[in-house]
Amino acid sequence: MDFQIRVKWLLSLALLTVFWISTDASLATMSIDLGSQFIKAGIVKSGVPMEIILNKESKRKSPNAVFLRNGERLFSDAALGMQIRYPSSVYTHFLDLVGKPFDHPSVKNYRKNFPNIDIQKSDNSSAVVFKIDDKLYSVETMLAMVLSHVRDFAQAHAEQPIHDVVITVPAYFTQAERIVVEQAAGIAGFNLLQLINDGSAAALSHGVFRRKEITEKPQRLLVYDVGAAKTTATLVEYRTVKRDKSTEPEMFVLGVGFDRTLGGFELTLRLRDHLANKFNEAYKPKQKIQVFKNSSKLKKNLFQENQRSMAKLLKEAERVKQVLSANTDTLVQIERVHEDKDMRIKLTRDEFSKLYEDLDSRFTEPITQALKIGQLSLEEVDQIVFMGGGSRIPKIQEIVQDFVKPKTIGKFLNTDEAIAMGALFQSAHLSKGFKVKPFQLNELILFPVEVDFVSKNTNEAGESVEKNLSRAIFRFRNNYPTNKKVRFLNFFKINSFKYSMWFISKVFIFKNETYQNFLNVFMCHR
Repeated sequence: MDFQIRVKWLLSLALLTVFWISTDASLATMSIDLGSQFIKAGIVKSGVPMEIILNKESKRKSPNAVFLRNGERLFSDAALGMQIRYPSSVYTHFLDLVGKPFDHPSVKNYRKNFPNIDIQKSDNSSAVVFKIDDKLYSVETMLAMVLSHVRDFAQAHAEQPIHDVVITVPAYFTQAERIVVEQAAGIAGFNLLQLINDGSAAALSHGVFRRKEITEKPQRLLVYDVGAAKTTATLVEYRTVKRDKSTEPEMFVLGVGFDRTLGGFELTLRLRDHLANKFNEAYKPKQKIQVFKNSSKLKKNLFQENQRSMAKLLKEAERVKQVLSANTDTLVQIERVHEDKDMRIKLTRDEFSKLYEDLDSRFTEPITQALKIGQLSLEEVDQIVFMGGGSRIPKIQEIVQDFVKPKTIGKFLNTDEAIAMGALFQSAHLSKGFKVKPFQLNELILFPVEVDFVSKNTNEAGESVEKNLSRAIFRFRNNYPTNKKVRFLNFFKINSFKYSMWFISKVFIFKNETYQNFLNVFMCHR
């Protein structure tokens, strides 16, 4: 199946070379699929079709990891290679900290999963900072390092400078989170063309390669994505639309559902802790391996030894999880995991599945959310497709398939590359150096934006009266990109006008989420 998908993908790329005409032979543009665990990047330049680029280790995807210690800095696989020796100096999964205040639930969850990483509250704000070698690094600085590394190997592949980029982010990212990604891209030397939702990018890649099949009759696709850190469902519709003098295919995002703490990494962490307990039971060490929730009680030297043992278990847990996606059982084998003892035990797929059976009902909730926002029933969806590494796990496939039956979930998208390729088409579309056949992407506003301001009037007695007013600027389920003008009848000095602008605190069907993040507002008078 993977080979067939790969062949079809390459044929599609070959056909896509006729989609655009480069207007500047010196220009190149790229995309970055910014995942919590892995990063994929694509480029397009004059005379070369869209392609996923290889990193410095000649791999098509790179771990989102950075190693920092005593002035030394490593990325990707080289960074992960230092995790067992220096577990407190390898930084991963920090995309979950982007744009979050220190007291945010995601930060608390990160500290629970990585107690060996020293993160603190910034002295200047409520943001999170990493303490590394007595220096403080913001999340955007850490992210900028990774993006700069990706840019370096992309430029080496292209053999020319690259500035323009489209970066993917989760659909649930708020304005505050997106601004941090934008800042990180700027620090890395990029000209950010757009932040595109990852589910939308995957659906866009599907539509672009099948543009001739799109007609005025709506075709609806649900992209179900189980990533490392989250699970999302993106409901889209393809149809042709007549604008001006031409009729072209367009894609409309109808609904999005998500669980931002349910992903493959959570399963890996549970398996890691399970392996620690299995080791303690089978090998009875003098000092038991302590799972991280209990490790804070250990003395410093024992804590460091425990970190290394847990790092070895985490690496093996990730490997075993992948093996059990294709096999019903496997051997867990780790050399000198703890107290110079080797570990060798058998683990079955059923045993692994029981570790996360309490999560079963959560895997289908994003689909319910997406359908509710899109105001459609499952019967009105034409196709459903799996995405993400977690979707390869048989139990997750079974849970979702039972939920959507009698429909069958397809596997016709390239799980590792569809998001990066969709973002790359959008990058070529937005770049000044390329002209592509039109394929409009209409995103969905999940979090409405409201502006509050004070209206001053004079009453009959000549007294000044103030009135607080609220206006919805961008409403729930509106499409974007878009802009909105607010006209005022009275003249006033801009520097004396006070306003507040935020995401409306009512979050509709999304639970346990609060968004009140300030936006950038441009004001002018004529």
